[in-house]
Amino acid sequence: MARMTKAELKKLEAMQYVANDPKRQNEGHWITMSNALTRAGHALTLAEKRIVMLSVSKLNPLKTTPLKPPCTKITATEYAEMFGVDMDTAYDQLQSAAKHLYNRSIMFYEPAHKRNGKPITPPRTVMRWVGQIEYHQGEGWVELHWWPALMMHLMGIKESFTEYQLKQVTALRSIHSWRLLELLTRFKSTGWAEYTIEDFAVSMEATEKQRSDFAAIRRKIIEPAIKELIEKDGWQIKWYPIKAGRKVKAIRFEFTRSNGTALPNPNRDPNTVDMFDEF
Repeated sequence: MARMTKAELKKLEAMQYVANDPKRQNEGHWITMSNALTRAGHALTLAEKRIVMLSVSKLNPLKTTPLKPPCTKITATEYAEMFGVDMDTAYDQLQSAAKHLYNRSIMFYEPAHKRNGKPITPPRTVMRWVGQIEYHQGEGWVELHWWPALMMHLMGIKESFTEYQLKQVTALRSIHSWRLLELLTRFKSTGWAEYTIEDFAVSMEATEKQRSDFAAIRRKIIEPAIKELIEKDGWQIKWYPIKAGRKVKAIRFEFTRSNGTALPNPNRDPNTVDMFDEF
C-alpha cells in the first residue's frame, strides 16, 4: 500500500476533525442529492423538510446504493440544537412528522418542452420519501426507513448533484427560501440560473391560483425568499422575469453568496465533479 504524503495526511486529519468533533457537528452536516431530486417537488412542510434533510446529512453519498435501504435516527435533542427550537417544539414536530411524512410524495418531472411549436406534456414520476417511519413516544426520537428507489438520488452520487451545508438553512423560517437556496446552489458554478415559470412553480410547489397569476408568485414566493436568503445566509441575488409578449415565460436569477467559507465535506471524493445539467 502506497504511503500518504504529509499533505494528504494533513487533509485527512482535517476531514476527520470536522466529521468527529462534536463542537463542530452542526458545521459538518452536508446535504447531497441528485439534481433531479433538487428540481423535484418535495411536498414537505418546513418541519418535515428539516427532519428529512437532517437525516440526509447523515448519509454518506459516496457509498454504493445498498440493496437494503438504510434507516436514519433523529432525536428531539439534536433537532432542537440544530434548528434553534425548544424541546417541546422538537417533540411536537417529530411526532407530527411521524404522522404525516409517510404520505408525502416527491414529484419528479422533465423540463417543459415544445414540439412543432406546441407544448408537450412533461412526464411525471412520483415516489415516497420513506417506506416506514417510527416514532418512539416518550423517548423523543424518530427513525426514517428510506424509500428504496430514492437511494439513487442520495447515495453513490459522483456527478450532477447539488450540495450544501445544513448550517446554511438552520435560520430559515420559510420552505420557499430553503427551496430557492437549493435551486440556486445547483448552479453555483455559473452564478446564474434560469427556470421556466412552469418548472419553477412545480419546484416551489406554488398553488394552482399562484400559477395562474405571476404577480402572486412574485409577491408570495420570490421576493420573500430572496429577502430571507439575503438577510440570513449572506446571498446577493438579482432576478429578472423573461417575457414572451406580456406573459412571463421564465425567471432568471443572478447570485453570489458571501457568507463565510464552507468546511470540506468529509464524505466527498476530491475527484468528484460538481456538474449541473438540465435533468
